Amino acid sequence: MDITVGVDTPDDIGAARTRLTALGFECAVTPGSLRAVEPVTGVLTVLRVEPRVVQHPPEPVPHNAPGRIDRPDRRAPGVLRADRVRPRRLGHVSLGTTGFETTLSFFRDGLGFRVSDLVGTRGAFLRCSTEHHNVLLLGAPVSFLHHTSWQVDDVNEVGRGASAMLRGHPDRHVWGLGRHHAGSNFFWYLRDPAGNFAEYYSDMDTVLDDQLWKPEVFTAARAVLSWGPPPPPSFLRPDDLGALMAGAHADA
Repeated sequence: MDITVGVDTPDDIGAARTRLTALGFECAVTPGSLRAVEPVTGVLTVLRVEPRVVQHPPEPVPHNAPGRIDRPDRRAPGVLRADRVRPRRLGHVSLGTTGFETTLSFFRDGLGFRVSDLVGTRGAFLRCSTEHHNVLLLGAPVSFLHHTSWQVDDVNEVGRGASAMLRGHPDRHVWGLGRHHAGSNFFWYLRDPAGNFAEYYSDMDTVLDDQLWKPEVFTAARAVLSWGPPPPPSFLRPDDLGALMAGAHADA
C-alpha cells in the first residue's frame, strides 16, 4: 500500500529526511520527493512537492430549525438531488499495526504528522493537513488496512452515497449512519468490491491553529461514537482478521 503526501517546498523533504534518519528509518530522496517504508506495516509513504489542493465549496444549504426558518415554502435541496454522489477526495486511511509505537514514531516524529487525539495507549488520530485526521493508527494483532475514508459535501451525500451503494447489494452495509466523537464527522461504512471497509464522511473537525487545538485521550467506545447504532463486532474485529494473522505467520 502507498500513501502520497504533498509538501510545499524541498526544504520540507530535507527536514523529513533528517528526522527519519535520526530515528533510524531508511528513506530515499530524489529531486522533489522522498520515499520511506514504515517497517511494521510495510506502507510506502511518498512525500512530494505539489501545489496545495484548492477545494471549491458547495452551494450553501439552508436549514430550518426551531425559531429559525431559512427555507420557507420549499423542499430541502438534499431530497431533490438526483445526480450521482462523487467523493471530493480520499480523506484518511486507518491502519492496524503490530508495532504501534514504532508506526506512531514514523508518522509523527519522522514525517511530521501532528496528533489530534489519542485512543488510550493503542490508537492515534494523526493529521498532515487541516482536517482532524489523515491517518488513524490502531494497535492490532496483525498489520492491515482497516478502512479508507472518502469525503463528500454533507450528511445528505453520506446517506445518498451509501444508499446507492446498497441498492442491489445490501450485504455491503457495515455500520451507519452515525457520527464519530473523535473528528466529529458523520459516517457510513460499507464494503468495497474487494471486501475492505470504505467510509463516506462529511463535516470533520478542522484544525487551522495548532496552538488552539487540544488533543484528548479517549476510550475506544467514546472515540468511535457520538450517536448512531453501536458498531458491529466485524468492524472492531474484521471477519478476516484470523486469516490475515495466519497468513502473516506463514510468511514469517
